[in-house]
Amino acid sequence: SKCGTLPPESCFFSLICSLGSFMVILVGLLRYAHVLERVGPSLLNTLGLAAGWLCAAGLTMVGNFQVDHAKVLHYIGAGVAFPTSMLFVFLQSVLTYRAAKTRGHYWTGHLRSILTAVAFVTLVFSGVFFIQESFVLQHVAALCEWVFIIDVLVFYGTFTFEFGAISTDTFLVLLK
Repeated sequence: SKCGTLPPESCFFSLICSLGSFMVILVGLLRYAHVLERVGPSLLNTLGLAAGWLCAAGLTMVGNFQVDHAKVLHYIGAGVAFPTSMLFVFLQSVLTYRAAKTRGHYWTGHLRSILTAVAFVTLVFSGVFFIQESFVLQHVAALCEWVFIIDVLVFYGTFTFEFGAISTDTFLVLLK
C-alpha cells in the first residue's frame, strides 16, 4: 500500500486492484457454478460466493483509497478483503472435499488445505506484527501480507484443475 500512494504508482496500484477484484468476482462465480453443478445447492457454496464477492469489494476499496490519502477507507477495505479472502479459501477447501470423487480430487483438497493453513498463519502474523510500534515488525507484517497474497493467488491457480472441465452446462446451472 505504501508503495502505491503517489502517481504513477498509485494509478497502477488502483488498476491492479480493480482488475484483481473483477477476476475474483469471475473466479468466484465460476467456482460457485462448478460446485453447484457437481454437488447441487449448498449453503457453504453460497457462503463461498458471498465471501469472494465481499473480498472483491474490499480489494476495490484498498486499491482506490490510498493509505496516505484516505487511511480509514483503505483500512476498512483491507479489513474486509483479507478476512473474507481467508474465509473464501477455507470454504473452497471444504467444498473440494465435499465434491471429491477421485483420488486426484482428494489430493487437490490436501493441497488447498495446506495453502489455507499457510494463508491463515501468515494472515495472523501480519495482523500481530502490523499493530506493533516497531518499524522492523511492521515491515515483517508487510512481508507476511505479500506471502498471504501470493499463497491465495496460488490457491486460485489450483482451480485450473476443475475449470478445465467447465462447459456450457456449467453456466446453464446458474440460470435454474
